[in-house]
Amino acid sequence: MSTIRLIGRLDIKGPNLIKGIHLEGLRVIGDPQEFARKYYEQGIDELVYMDIVASLYGRNSLHDIIRSAAHDVFVPLTVGGGIRSVDDAREILRAGADKVAINTAAVKRPDLIREIAHVFGSQCMVLSIEAKCQAKDRWEVYTDNGRERTGLDVVEWAKRAVGLGAGEILLTSVDQEGTRKGFDCDLVRAVSDSVSVPVIASGGMGTVEHLKQVVTDGHADAVAMADILHYNRSTLAEIRSSAAALGVSVRSDEL
Repeated sequence: MSTIRLIGRLDIKGPNLIKGIHLEGLRVIGDPQEFARKYYEQGIDELVYMDIVASLYGRNSLHDIIRSAAHDVFVPLTVGGGIRSVDDAREILRAGADKVAINTAAVKRPDLIREIAHVFGSQCMVLSIEAKCQAKDRWEVYTDNGRERTGLDVVEWAKRAVGLGAGEILLTSVDQEGTRKGFDCDLVRAVSDSVSVPVIASGGMGTVEHLKQVVTDGHADAVAMADILHYNRSTLAEIRSSAAALGVSVRSDEL
């Protein structure tokens, strides 16, 4: 088993870190910089910042937050929300991001995936997928923070995006997000087994057992977590120790 990356997910609205359930009912948690610094000090492998209202306003507003983070946090930073062009991607990378995640803009114009991958490399181009279950073993791609249907099949879209140059997939189950009931392992496995790039499972982690399930049953390469960290229900050290005890290969928490 390859080493599983533990990734902190920070959903941002304006200057605030927020959290909801099913990407709705958003509550202010606090200052994203304080949380990012705390997770870095605890040994997080990577951080994902998502501007969850960017699609409404047409541009990403995280530049200042990312510039500040890049001074204090020395792990890979992925930034998504409102990135609609190569120039948008260049701006957020110059601010300090290592990777960009796109969803809505890619659905509207799939060639953007190819363009970003061509200019910055596939390792920089993360496809963000918001998925909702429509029937057994069938999931639809949603955009605009889980509000807008696209008619696209998640697995087929993932395969197409990888063919265009996506180097990683951030896969969020809107159904499970914020519920603490575990990941949609069927969804994660369906995508992971269909593509050759790493898949980050997001949405639903309530316990370390859920992490083991999505790695073992869902074949996830990385796990994004928010609620379990934001509300201090567990620390990174506890998660790493428990995951290792359950047989999941994770990086040592020794920095």
